[in-house]
Amino acid sequence: MEVSFRKEVVLQTKGLSKKFGKRWAVRNLNISIHRGDVFSFLGPNGAGKSTTIRMILTLLMPSSGSIEIFGEDLHKNRNAVLSRVGGIVEKPDFYLYLSAYKNLEILGSMTRNLRSHEIMEVLDLVGLTSRASEKVKTFSHGMKQRLGIAQALLTKPELIILDEPTAGLDPQGMKEVRNLIKELSVESGRTIFLSTHLLSEVEQVATRMAVINRGELIAQGSVSELLDREPTDYTLQVSPYDLALEVVRKLPWVKVLSSERGQMEVHVEGGRASDLNRFLMTNDIEVASFYPHRTLEDFFLKITKGKTDL
Repeated sequence: MEVSFRKEVVLQTKGLSKKFGKRWAVRNLNISIHRGDVFSFLGPNGAGKSTTIRMILTLLMPSSGSIEIFGEDLHKNRNAVLSRVGGIVEKPDFYLYLSAYKNLEILGSMTRNLRSHEIMEVLDLVGLTSRASEKVKTFSHGMKQRLGIAQALLTKPELIILDEPTAGLDPQGMKEVRNLIKELSVESGRTIFLSTHLLSEVEQVATRMAVINRGELIAQGSVSELLDREPTDYTLQVSPYDLALEVVRKLPWVKVLSSERGQMEVHVEGGRASDLNRFLMTNDIEVASFYPHRTLEDFFLKITKGKTDL
């Protein structure tokens, strides 16, 4: 008997479109999210990301096209489907004069009666157990974002949809939210749909991605396939440095651009970044950091040369 290893499609849009007056905010969007993905929905501000999420959460009706979640038509089975989905659209709102615990108790009661241990469980997941009894008005922006994710987790969703969860956060707050997303995916096995305009965020947390611009899909596929297919410059911090420099200079598909003690900048052929990292490790070279020099603007300029769906 043939065994299929293809992952279940959790969310799929087919020809999804939304028109406001004469303007198409989203047009003919076809994306597929598989179980266990951290799926990044990447695009500049105004690209149509929030409009798409609002349609998925039934806050907006599509002009045309369809949405399937867990293999069910969303609009024919709305209540049953959305009971398995949690989400945050833009900034979460709370009763600022109430505690974190009381907010979750009130918000959770809109769907079902929650037990105390269930509320504390989600607060623990987002690292807010010690602040459960404190008023939300004392929380930082990052803590409010994590409390918003806790709210989305109250129904024990299989699919979590997060719209720009790190928007407006300082670097520490961004790191906390990114780590939380990783934990929810790896430890809880949840599928996460993450909307963002930050390429660095995609690189650090996502497994698959779709790129949207002006309401239309530009590219879709695994993060490594999409980001590594073009030649890219990288900065490496390695040890022992002299040995690393010696072996890297022997590779025909790598060009050393500059070198200082403990750090070098290299130009790597498309698709070979993982090969370089593997090569260094097999030669007993410790790689302390390995990061690309690319901006969202550079990435868009490259991929808009031709529309691709990997």
